Amino acid sequence: MQAFIAEHYMDKNVDVYCGTKDTFNGKVIACADGVLTLEKDDKYTHIAIDKIIAIWMSD
Repeated sequence: MQAFIAEHYMDKNVDVYCGTKDTFNGKVIACADGVLTLEKDDKYTHIAIDKIIAIWMSD
């Protein structure tokens, strides 16, 4: 999943679903060492890649 995200979603705005009500969104700025980093409104969210259920492009 890490290589897929790095290749297809780097510098793109995405929504990330991790189960139940855990949905995150932002611009993919890094994907390394098992962690996806999103940026939104000058704040960062770090997500464990093994917890991601789905990821898709957002508007």
